[in-house]
Amino acid sequence: MREITETNYVDHAESVIESMITTDRRGQEKISLTTSKIRNLLSMVNNLQSLAKQEKGTEINGELMSKVQYLKMRFAYEAGREKSVNDFVKKANIMEIIGEIGNSKKKLLLFCNYMEALVAYHRYKGGRDR
Repeated sequence: MREITETNYVDHAESVIESMITTDRRGQEKISLTTSKIRNLLSMVNNLQSLAKQEKGTEINGELMSKVQYLKMRFAYEAGREKSVNDFVKKANIMEIIGEIGNSKKKLLLFCNYMEALVAYHRYKGGRDR
């Protein structure tokens, strides 16, 4: 996977969601990941984003770094609970991206924007609510 950057994260998000589109037996295109699941993941990310925006400087503090680690664990938990979430986490390369954040405020905010783009394209490409 190519690295996400400030100039390619939107296109990458679109390609991830497009790769999740399947066709059911009636010929209808669908995405097995539900809107409620992906929005639940985004909600956790949004909390971190608001905390990161309050940080001064280019590095995040230890407490926020701990919250990033907790987020990674929650993504792993959700991926283990449901196949559609697992597919999403793998295709979007989320665990690796979170692992690379370290103490970088810029990388954390980029990840937050990437998650937002994934949710937007999920909705745009026909993500469902059940």
